[in-house]
Amino acid sequence: VDDPEYPGISIVDLGLLEAIDVQPDGDVVVGLVPTFSGCPALAMIAEDVRHAVADVDGVTGPQAVNVRWLSSPVWTVDRVTDDARRTMAREFTVALRIGRDPVPCPRCGADTTENSMFGPSRCRAVHVCQSCTEVVEVMRA
Repeated sequence: VDDPEYPGISIVDLGLLEAIDVQPDGDVVVGLVPTFSGCPALAMIAEDVRHAVADVDGVTGPQAVNVRWLSSPVWTVDRVTDDARRTMAREFTVALRIGRDPVPCPRCGADTTENSMFGPSRCRAVHVCQSCTEVVEVMRA
């Protein structure tokens, strides 16, 4: 299942999948960790997961799949795979804030400056590259 904001990047690579529990009766419980609790894509992701799991042999349909959004552990950018980081940088001009380190531009590698702490969604800020002036979305936990 891909993240709706980043086609081609799976929720597994973004670190959202925490647990899958297959019950003896064929029901499945999927535990997901949201990037943040108010994410507007949660319902869409849950529905996509429900249908993807329902297509697995032995699962009796979407009604047999229970998707739970977990409050623990808390999602951090550390959960994102290196492959997803590279794809986000290359395809979407998105960088990840790791700790307090400067955020490098995904295009040229120079440091960026925060332009707005609020980006297109609550989990992202907007930075501008100090060298190439590329606008960079910065995903944060």
